[in-house]
Amino acid sequence: MAKTKAAITAVGAYLPEYVLTNQILETMVDTTDEWITTRTGIKERRILKEDGKGTSFMAIKAAEDLMAKKGLDPKDIDMIIMATATPDMPVAATGAYVASEIGATNAFSYDLQAACSSFLYGMSTSASYIASGRYRKVLLIGADKMSSIIDYTDRTTCIIFGDGAGAVLFEADEEGFGLQDELLRSDGVGRQFLKIDAGGSMLPASEDTVKNKQHFVFQDGKSVFKFAVSNMADVSAKIMERNKLTHEDVQWLVPHQANKRIIDATARRMGLEESKVMMNIHRYGNTTSATLPLLLHDYEKQLKKGDNIVFAAFGGGFTWGSIYLKWAYNS
Repeated sequence: MAKTKAAITAVGAYLPEYVLTNQILETMVDTTDEWITTRTGIKERRILKEDGKGTSFMAIKAAEDLMAKKGLDPKDIDMIIMATATPDMPVAATGAYVASEIGATNAFSYDLQAACSSFLYGMSTSASYIASGRYRKVLLIGADKMSSIIDYTDRTTCIIFGDGAGAVLFEADEEGFGLQDELLRSDGVGRQFLKIDAGGSMLPASEDTVKNKQHFVFQDGKSVFKFAVSNMADVSAKIMERNKLTHEDVQWLVPHQANKRIIDATARRMGLEESKVMMNIHRYGNTTSATLPLLLHDYEKQLKKGDNIVFAAFGGGFTWGSIYLKWAYNS
């Protein structure tokens, strides 16, 4: 009898309407479309502009999109994991609010934060809950309003990030589809290279921290790039080796959308041609926790039952990893 696995059975997404192009950024900071494109692969990103709307707004929209497509009654959802680096507010869990707003009255929910690896880690957690047999339907949402923590006078970060949300539903699978293997890693040595200095317990908010712009993302681009290229490619190649997968066996790479050069390096290490690499960085930039589900949403119609898919991500902390999943349905 096949061991119960956790499969993705539905996908949803939401993107804000406002498009921040490289041409607009040229009027805001000292940069050019050519410089941004050649170094990152980004052409435009979406920004949530409306006052008073945070990460939960986009998460709710992505969840509603998934439920409408799946015909899912929110009362049938057992739990919700909210993967995000930009919760609506400290202390009060954004996931709990999202669950209430979508009518998932029988679900419990919490937030999971591992920077850009949040959704990847959330996949592992969701799949474990399903495989345990304790829960039947787990909704995993990845959403971030990165524009709320970006300094739009800092050209090293404002060109990279965008806002968005994606959601997937995990359910039990007895046919052998779903999550097959994972290789998740972290290393605190990276703390100094990608961070927000203030607003936490070490350096609470003050007049000085606001004045010194310490509530915005700081990134040492060269160090992060170096770590990301080697580590994301390494775990992706290792998970293929561990599962005896060749480049011919893998139908898709679903890589975190931080930088096209990092994505290309990972694909080369895996021996994959560009046609097998999901990519939307040119349209959305780096949406942090939302990159992986947004890729699934954009490519869903191309996915076939039984496809071997490798997910890979790298984020602040440092956090990184790779997951091997067999796709469970034809769209």
